[in-house]
Amino acid sequence: MPKRMGEGMEMLPGMEPDESAPRPRVRANRTPRAQPARLRIAVRVMICAVVLVAGLYGFHRTEQFLIRDPRFALPEIEAAGDAMLRFQGGRHASRRAMQQVFQGDVGRSVYSLPLEDRAATLRTLDWVKDASIARVWPNTVLVRITERKPAAFLTLTASRFGLIDEDGVILPPPVDRFHLPVLRGVRPSDPAPERRDRVRRMLRMLSELGTSADQISEVDVSDAANLKVSQPHEGRIVRLHLGDQNFGMRYRNFTAHYQEIKERLPDAATLDLRLEDRITVVDE
Repeated sequence: MPKRMGEGMEMLPGMEPDESAPRPRVRANRTPRAQPARLRIAVRVMICAVVLVAGLYGFHRTEQFLIRDPRFALPEIEAAGDAMLRFQGGRHASRRAMQQVFQGDVGRSVYSLPLEDRAATLRTLDWVKDASIARVWPNTVLVRITERKPAAFLTLTASRFGLIDEDGVILPPPVDRFHLPVLRGVRPSDPAPERRDRVRRMLRMLSELGTSADQISEVDVSDAANLKVSQPHEGRIVRLHLGDQNFGMRYRNFTAHYQEIKERLPDAATLDLRLEDRITVVDE
């Protein structure tokens, strides 16, 4: 019996629909959203641009205010004194030399002050090891100085002494008095790294001696393998060869046996302590 296509309609033989044939897809009508999305992005970009421009403009106006307003200007150093240009930590460094570093900044806003450049210039002055600078609003500059610490006296000429610190930097003698040994074997003309290494070798030796280092009056570091020290001992100067290691043990060995050595060899003035089992007399 022929299939019906619908109510009251008959399908002729051979016109049955093919169930395996692909059927055309019907697309649902959708509301386009691309245009509103692009509009929202454009609005956001415009808002960000306006905020950025307003921020840059505000920063520029504020910066110009800080640069030009006379309330932020560094006054004359002689007139203001320590009120506007303060130094902390500088005891031996020349106050006048440190003030001269800022002479070109008088009348300029402290906002424009090149802090790192001025700190670098301060580090080139005698006795100044490090320096940091801070602005204190409205028109004050605070300078913190870290001074070099002398480690020994150094012979500069036949009649003139200076000081030398742990970095091998030679310092002018201050008014203060220091209880330090005289360092031999280092010349002002030596390269700075060489001076530094020899001073630190001396400091390592003195550290191992502990409180006994206060008795040392002279240290000779001309021979890196054999440090020599001189000290007053019972009314005369005794010179000791300590080598390059075990300084504390060798020095204690000397103090323990010195009375015996003095009784046997009363004229002995130079002693070699480098051998662990004996102390020998050196003729110089």
